[in-house]
Amino acid sequence: MSKQDDKDKRTTRLHADDTAIRKQVKIARAHGIEIKEPHKLVKHHVLDCGNPKCIMCASPRKIYKEPTMQEKSFEQTKTWADE
Repeated sequence: MSKQDDKDKRTTRLHADDTAIRKQVKIARAHGIEIKEPHKLVKHHVLDCGNPKCIMCASPRKIYKEPTMQEKSFEQTKTWADE
């Protein structure tokens, strides 16, 4: 690869990181959350507490025993085959 290609990839990556940080900071401000280190928000969402048992962060399938979209689709196609 040429040096210009390397520069383009790096600037694209840095721009994507900056955009992700700006979006998460905007969400934090809307919810009144104080951000001390915004650079940590590149790979971590503001409203995700990280607790898998938290109702807001956990999978609805595990909390409410709801089937996923794929399982619902499978059940629907299964009834077609029975008819």
